[in-house]
Amino acid sequence: MGVFSYQYLASNDSLLFNITPTHFPPLPPIIDQTISITIIVAIFITMVSLGCTMEVSKIKTHILKPKGVAIAVVAQFGVMPLTAFSLAKVLQLGPMEAVAVLICGCCPGGSLSNILALALKGDMNLSIVMTTCSTVLALGMMPLLLYLYCQGFSNLESAVPYAGITLALVMTLFPCGIGILINFYRPQYSKTITKIGLSLLLISMVVIGLLASVTRGRINVMLTVLSPQLMATAALIGYSLGYILSYLFRVNRSGQRTIAMETGCQNIQLCSAILKVAFPPDVIGPLYLFPIVYIVFQVGEALLLIVLFWVHQRFFKTTKKEKRVYEAVKLEEAGQPSDVAI
Repeated sequence: MGVFSYQYLASNDSLLFNITPTHFPPLPPIIDQTISITIIVAIFITMVSLGCTMEVSKIKTHILKPKGVAIAVVAQFGVMPLTAFSLAKVLQLGPMEAVAVLICGCCPGGSLSNILALALKGDMNLSIVMTTCSTVLALGMMPLLLYLYCQGFSNLESAVPYAGITLALVMTLFPCGIGILINFYRPQYSKTITKIGLSLLLISMVVIGLLASVTRGRINVMLTVLSPQLMATAALIGYSLGYILSYLFRVNRSGQRTIAMETGCQNIQLCSAILKVAFPPDVIGPLYLFPIVYIVFQVGEALLLIVLFWVHQRFFKTTKKEKRVYEAVKLEEAGQPSDVAI
């Protein structure tokens, strides 16, 4: 049962009007409960693993020099929600599709962004602090942003369960706090827990997708979640926005790559949990699977960026040593002495 009871839905005509066009046949109770429990367990474990990456000392360092974090917060809670809103408008998404996209766009960064930033040789301290700050700030920013942007859709402002979303956010801070304590008192276990958390995240998303597609019918799920509009939205909300913003504010190269990853890679566990738990199953239907579609596109785009980055590093980037050797060769050719051994 979602945060909205069916009695409440029936007694609220304007709300019922908002969600009636997107009604879906309910899942069998046992399957619905299995999916809900899987999502809750997955988000608990992954949030613990996220907490295991956070260090108080690193947070303090970036708080004293908050430029990178400030830019990241603007990108996370300014640019991303605005982009999600704009795409929902331009692509003329339905009411519940728009809600799913907005919730995904307003979510904080996830632990997967730290792995992607590492692969791109980003600033890992900044990455971890950005994830920490966005997770904490989401407690107030997500309900506020959803309320503001839902005003832009006809009668949609009353269809979002703000209390349920706030409760879900509060619940995510608890396992995150457990992870921080583990990292502080037992840091030798942190890396193992983080790896387990990411593995369980991937496994749980596959299990949820299979359960939903088998019980609802593969065609219905594909037509709903893999619609051209939703796929275009998932593909276009991404890394370029964070990179452009950090470039304009002259953040160093590693910081630019880090902010790009943190901006584009959302906490899909949290998004799925909110969509699944806060809305009745016959209202949200398979749309709680949209975060999976989103992360598939984002991981695919990230892998492409990582390959291009490593190719550039390997074949095109000139190292300082190579520059010195090149300068020494030029000096030797000009008949001038050089202190660099060739």
